[in-house]
Amino acid sequence: MFLLMVVLFVLGYLAIALEHPIKVEKAASALLLGSILWALYALSSEQVLAMGFSPSWEKLKLMGQQILNNIAPAMTADQFATSPFRETVELARDSNAFVKNELGQHLIGIAEILFFLFGAMTIVEVIDQHQGFTVITNRIATKSKVKLIWIIGFITFFMSAVLDNLTTTIVMVALLRKLISDKPTRWLFASMIVIAANSGGAWSPIGDVTTIMLWIGGQITTVNIIIKVILPSLVSMIVPLAIMSFMVRGDVKRPAKIQGSDDITTPFECISGKKYVN
Repeated sequence: MFLLMVVLFVLGYLAIALEHPIKVEKAASALLLGSILWALYALSSEQVLAMGFSPSWEKLKLMGQQILNNIAPAMTADQFATSPFRETVELARDSNAFVKNELGQHLIGIAEILFFLFGAMTIVEVIDQHQGFTVITNRIATKSKVKLIWIIGFITFFMSAVLDNLTTTIVMVALLRKLISDKPTRWLFASMIVIAANSGGAWSPIGDVTTIMLWIGGQITTVNIIIKVILPSLVSMIVPLAIMSFMVRGDVKRPAKIQGSDDITTPFECISGKKYVN
């Protein structure tokens, strides 16, 4: 069963990578792949977990054994029955309950991401409805692809230092729709936005979830991380920017906005009801 799961995982990732040739949305492939793998995992949990590939399961079993050996003997039967240790021991004995608990944790993590995206995209669309992006787009006069990608890269780099990487990416991708009408060119610029957002979030204590946790925990200080990390972060963005500069040539064509279009084709357009001609 484990080998079957590995084969399905590889086939599912191929389906995601080959989204355009096979004409199947990667989201559909990912959802189908995840559902099938979790179902197989639950049906053959004992066999899969017995192979020792799950560190969390091995840690839980060890913890359950330590409770039985060291804690349970010092407690009465009634005390142990009402203690949280009993749940840990039972979970360590039941592989199906362990898989159910793991699935619940993963679903909570996915839900957190989705709720974050709903909030971030709503904020972006509210800004868009009130023409907030024109503050930036009206000041970007260049149509040169090379100049524009450098401008977008540095804006993303410094914006990501004060915003979450994902929020910055969503905002900048929405901004691209105001500046570039050609989809392939937008995809190239969007890939650079992702790189710049990750680079910019690394050198600021509030630019990334990881650095925020380290900053709150006192493992890093504001001035120290900026001084030591900003130069490597700049290099990690400038090198791809330089390479990308050789891949884009010519001028970009600004999109012509059509009000009141019913042809909604993107998540951002689903809220605003606007369409930009490609």
